[in-house]
Parts: sequence; structure tokens; C-alpha cells
Amino acid sequence: MFLRPLLDLLFPPLCHACKGAIPVAGADSVPPRPLICAGCLGKISFLESPLCTLCGAPFATDRGSDHLCGACLAHPPFHTCRSAAVLEGPLQDLIHRFKYGGKMHLADPLGVLTFQRVEQFLRQAGADCVVPVPLHRKRLRQRGYNQSQLLAEVLGKKLKVPQVVGNLRRLRWTEPQTGLDAGDRVTNVKDAFGVGEPKALAGKRVLLVDDVFTTGSTLGACVDALREAEVAAVAAVTVARGIPH
Repeated sequence: MFLRPLLDLLFPPLCHACKGAIPVAGADSVPPRPLICAGCLGKISFLESPLCTLCGAPFATDRGSDHLCGACLAHPPFHTCRSAAVLEGPLQDLIHRFKYGGKMHLADPLGVLTFQRVEQFLRQAGADCVVPVPLHRKRLRQRGYNQSQLLAEVLGKKLKVPQVVGNLRRLRWTEPQTGLDAGDRVTNVKDAFGVGEPKALAGKRVLLVDDVFTTGSTLGACVDALREAEVAAVAAVTVARGIPH
């Protein structure tokens, strides 16, 4: 009980982003979660209202209430989506190290950060299970882990909702989405996903988890597969969202 505060005073926890020491406020304080210092948090552009109530896209103005965007008005999606922050700065670096640098331990701070920022959305979704966006087995062998599965594990524990792994599957190899334009991204992942046992998900409310939302094509392809399995609803969540400049 008393050892943790003492250790924190002697060896302050380090920020995952800048590696600087995070000061502890007092002997009874708990190390901040996620372990990202105030300076780095201040450089992260968190997504705030007004947002599209369906896809979660931020509006150019910082005034007004949440409402449907033009795209969702024209073609309402089957799913809702939220992201914690914009893909830039310290957060982009953390995600890159997590995804490509083998830093599996970053799942915890990234997952906690996401939960803290979109907790209300996650609670309102009322998910029956958490499903990560799957990797193709070839890429899984190359990387050694599925970053979305690690994030889903953190969120599932926070929500006390079971994670379902292996039912939503990547049926074919797809080229990396990085570098492709919006149209090519959709074509690249079209019919790339399927559900192995539809009855296990039929009628359930699914929380779909990925690390980054860019154009939404990967999440959309996953949602199409889940919809064919007759799930009741899909709420998607990502750590970050790419914003076109």
C-alpha cells in the first residue's frame, strides 16, 4: 500500500510519448492513466463537439451541437463511429510505434486514452461483445500480433464486455491502405471480410475496434460482413482519426 507511492517518488513514471518523468502529486496519488504527461497531452488534438452523430466526423466550426453530416444525411450508415483524437503529433507517433515497432505495451495507454475520451459513446452503445478488426494471417505472422485485438482487450475489460476473436475474419490478402486514395481503399477491401459463425453474432450489438480511421473503408467492409451476419447494431471506435487538410 505504501510501497507504490514511495517508488513513484524515487522513480517517477515516464511518459510513453516523450519519455520524460511524470511528477507525482503526493504520497497518496495514483500514477496518471494513461501515462502521458501533461505537455504531450496538450499537443494531442482531441475530437470535440460538434460532431456528426453517426459517423463522428468533426465539423469545421467549433460552435453548435452535434448533428448529421451531409454524407450521413444522404446515405445513413448501418453503424455509428467515434474516435478519440486526430491522427497527428505525439498520438500519431505512439500509434506508429505500437503498430509497426513491436511496442505491444502501448495498447494499455492508447486503450485507456480512448476509453476516457469516448466513454459516454461506448456506454450508450450497450455492446454485447467487442470485435477487433482482423488481420490477414500472413500479416499477423509478419507483425506477431493484431494491434486492434490488443486495444479491444483493454476496452472490453473497461466495459466488462467479452471480446470475440476469430469470428470476423479477413478472407483474402489486401495491400496496405496507406498511399491509396479513397476510391482505391474501398476497392481494396471490398468483400475482404466475412463472419465464420453468423449465428454466434446474430442479434448482438457489436463494438468494432480499430486503431485508426482514415476514410472508413476498412471499418465499412467489416460492418458489411457483420450486417450480413444479422447483428443488431455496430458501434465502431478507433484511437485516432485522420483529418484531410
